[in-house]
Amino acid sequence: MRNFMLTLRYDGGRYNGWQKQGNTDNTIQEKLERICAEVTGEDVTAQGAGRTDRGVHAMGQCISFHLAHWSDSPEALQTAINEKLPEDIAVTDAQEKEPRFHSRLNAKGKWYTYTVWHSKMPPVFWRKYAFWCQDALRLKKMREAAKCLEGTHDFRSFCANRNMKKSTVRTIYAIHLEETEQQLRFHFFGDGFLYHMIRILVGTLIEVGEGKKEVADIPQILAAKNRQAAGFTAPAHGLCLREVFYHTELLQKKAKEASYDSRE
Repeated sequence: MRNFMLTLRYDGGRYNGWQKQGNTDNTIQEKLERICAEVTGEDVTAQGAGRTDRGVHAMGQCISFHLAHWSDSPEALQTAINEKLPEDIAVTDAQEKEPRFHSRLNAKGKWYTYTVWHSKMPPVFWRKYAFWCQDALRLKKMREAAKCLEGTHDFRSFCANRNMKKSTVRTIYAIHLEETEQQLRFHFFGDGFLYHMIRILVGTLIEVGEGKKEVADIPQILAAKNRQAAGFTAPAHGLCLREVFYHTELLQKKAKEASYDSRE
């Protein structure tokens, strides 16, 4: 039995998220497993490192699955799968891993990027990949608020699952705000993220930028452990899973290196 890890890139706009669901076959996992079965002649159960929601994109989603009879190389498997995938999904890398490797359980952290189109000009070519915000934003205040969110905290106020039974404590190694002429990108590096957590963090930081919340509110929002204390949930289409990390040291190094010189 061989164990493979594939790295995927996909446009999540027309899918109901990564994970298979009982009421629809329009998920990325469903599409991929079906095509893997066609290519290999085996039933495949693909485990994703991140359960991206409906409309969320990925540049570095990692999945793993076992095959009993595939005798060719990982590269040959990648080529065969790509030939059958729809144009909005692609395998960018394929590797053979040790038998017990699991793409989700072995992951040490992830890098997500959220893109805001910050301009009066409509985002004609970015409308499917960025949240349009026309309001003036206090970027210095947003960066100060982001610093308050770094570190290990209970992020229950930033979780959309009100019935969450497991721990809501997570570590964010870095939040970087990258400003370009018409875009504002939020880069999040963390050991894990709760349901809608990044989108709520973005919404909260935007409200700080708009003056609806202040930097001093952030510790109070964390302490409240109440979803109603935080900001709005930013739309799904601005979010992208950039990379999955399997070594904490590499995650921390990337988080430290990925600083952006931006205009205030």
